[in-house]
Amino acid sequence: MATGPRRTRVPGARRAAVAVALGSVLALTVTACGDDGSGSAGDKGTEGSGKGEITFWDNNGGVRTDIWKQIIADFEKKYPDIKVNYVGIPAASAQSKYDTAIQGGGLPDVGGVGTAMLAEVAVQGALEPLDSRIEKSALNGKLSQNLLGVSRSASGGDTLYQVPTSANNGTLWYRTDLFKSAGLDAPTSWSKFYDAASRLTDKGKNKFGFTIRGGEGSIAPALDAAYGQSGITSFWNGDKTTVNDPKNVAALEKYVALYKKATPSADVNNDFTKMVAQWDSGTIGMLSHNLGSYQDHVKALGGKFRGIPNPTLDDGTRVQISNPVDGLSLFKSGKNKAAAWKFIEFAVSAEENSKFNESAGQVPANTDAAKDAWIQQAEPTKLAAEALNGAGTKIVQLPYYLPDWNTISKADNEPGFQKVLLGKMSVKDFLDTLADQLDTAQADWKAHH
Repeated sequence: MATGPRRTRVPGARRAAVAVALGSVLALTVTACGDDGSGSAGDKGTEGSGKGEITFWDNNGGVRTDIWKQIIADFEKKYPDIKVNYVGIPAASAQSKYDTAIQGGGLPDVGGVGTAMLAEVAVQGALEPLDSRIEKSALNGKLSQNLLGVSRSASGGDTLYQVPTSANNGTLWYRTDLFKSAGLDAPTSWSKFYDAASRLTDKGKNKFGFTIRGGEGSIAPALDAAYGQSGITSFWNGDKTTVNDPKNVAALEKYVALYKKATPSADVNNDFTKMVAQWDSGTIGMLSHNLGSYQDHVKALGGKFRGIPNPTLDDGTRVQISNPVDGLSLFKSGKNKAAAWKFIEFAVSAEENSKFNESAGQVPANTDAAKDAWIQQAEPTKLAAEALNGAGTKIVQLPYYLPDWNTISKADNEPGFQKVLLGKMSVKDFLDTLADQLDTAQADWKAHH
């Protein structure tokens, strides 16, 4: 299966069709107790016996395989009459895998669906509405209202199609030993960040102050750096995106100017796996990545690092983009929804949700799990939770609800960001291109929603 651009895109036309389809899905949800199964995923499935086999797709296979297998083993011990068939899907190909199965058949009973792809999966009629199930569940009142709100918003309406499992947050990891040797303060502000990036760089000794993400997954950290420095707090100004606001252009220009001056040249092709491995080798001062790499750093560096929320402005104001919320969805075509729902309830219970997030280094969606001692002991996660909920934090909400958001923010523009790093495209042209696509997608959405 191809993992590059998933289809030949027809700007506007496809977005309009998708928006019309989502409008129909939401209308059915509002006007009927159930769904008539007429979505593009086809069969509306059955509740089943609540026993037998179910299939679970992990949308971050490899990275999360071990912890999911532990949770599955716990589940099968509690429910010996249910067998869970685990299928690990690499994160980079998860959306294309779901798209292919929606059109051709073979969807799982339950699967991991992050908010970045939730709208596109929901719009194709593949997901079961979950509000009534939550209301009758032991999970009712036990999940973060903020994360439930993100899940609903990401689907493009008020219906819940995803039970959130965890929240991530942008984190600046830095080498405390290198900072101490150089007499540097923690990079809590953007001014301190740039100062450290410069002073920790010694190209002759192959030492660099920072590693920048230039490969797969580069757009989100670039936007975080732009909005974090510009102080702009809204993604939209009326019907137009603020992505290419002159303040964001200037901020991103300053950020990408670090490439090859205070970063390794290999960064232009580095995804998070290569970037994390490079930072863990011990010659780079700072790394911007989310909480998910915490355990990797512990294994490689022991106590010689810290993870703090991304830098603030000099006056202490923190502006950051919203981060995707991961979660579990029930597929409408499933033949044993009762058993699949039991699995979701179990996986997001306090004990199992805590176990999952301790492994992932993320913030639990289950509020009881969020009280566990490991969060207080895992400083990066504790600080991330405080930043996410802090009164002084301004969150720029990304438009996950746009059906083409995932494609626009990945396949369509990651090559352009590499051109920016290589000096083959200006930051302004890059952000103008991104803005044109977003404005078009937003206009199509509003016209049909």
